[in-house]
Amino acid sequence: MASLAIALFVVPVLQGQAPPPEKQSATVWMAPPAGEKGKWIRELFERPDEWKDTREVVDVFFQTDLNFQRHFKDEELQTWFGMLKQWNIKLALEVGALKEWGRTGEKTFNAEKPIWERLQRLGGNIYAIAMDEPLVCAREKIHESDEYALEETANYIALVRQHFPNILIGDIEAYPSISVEDHQKWIEGLEKKLAARKVRGLDFYRLDVDWIRFNVQQKGSWRDLKRLEHYCRGRKLPFALIYWSSGYPAMQHRGLADDSTWYTSIMQQGYDYVSVDGRPDHYVIESWVGAPSKMVPDSADWTFTRSVRDFARKFVKQQPTE
Repeated sequence: MASLAIALFVVPVLQGQAPPPEKQSATVWMAPPAGEKGKWIRELFERPDEWKDTREVVDVFFQTDLNFQRHFKDEELQTWFGMLKQWNIKLALEVGALKEWGRTGEKTFNAEKPIWERLQRLGGNIYAIAMDEPLVCAREKIHESDEYALEETANYIALVRQHFPNILIGDIEAYPSISVEDHQKWIEGLEKKLAARKVRGLDFYRLDVDWIRFNVQQKGSWRDLKRLEHYCRGRKLPFALIYWSSGYPAMQHRGLADDSTWYTSIMQQGYDYVSVDGRPDHYVIESWVGAPSKMVPDSADWTFTRSVRDFARKFVKQQPTE
């Protein structure tokens, strides 16, 4: 272990503010569907009385920066950010780092910076950003090497640290299309690139797990994924997991999907991961499959807020005594 004297010498030269706060209890991140020109988000903020119970278990409201930019007026966002602040719910953004439209970290950052500045100007205190799968993008979209992805992602993080030093930065990557071993190499490689630039490393690492493939294709497993959680714990890197209805698109194709499919699927994922003693630091309940069709009320069957409330009460937060 490095001596205290060395630690005190190194930390101040890193770009960005002091290291992230001490570990706290697990948090719940809520990311509603982003489609239909923001319809679902409007439903949440225009009918706040219908999801009071859900807000009691939510720590972070999570949404893409592009969705905020494309669909909402200044007056709407200013009002909604004030409501989040009143509810003591933090704001986080899913962002690019490496994209088909932003093939370098600098190009992507320069496109996103004005969006973030707008949100902050309207009262959106950005707590964290999560980069949307830069390694996946390099491998599957722009067909560049892992080394290229490491270099450009590190450049992107350095720019964020320089211009927005208070924002926590995490990475989202896929599993099982990327093996546990490759995830480990990616984390280690990215941390080395950042250390060489004297830039603080990742604040969390998040997995987007296509878990239906475990049974359908016999590829990957929850036990295998638990190894990555254990690895992150060893690095003192908070581990985050997205909970979503992995089998929804296939069931929709067969004419079998409805709002209950979403609810039962995320609950099943909760049971499956806890069965191998999985315990994320961030539980991210996120839908990009166009379901469920209704956000509220959280007292009704199968709504999105009901799924968040029930999941959090069962797997994350202790349910209040009646």
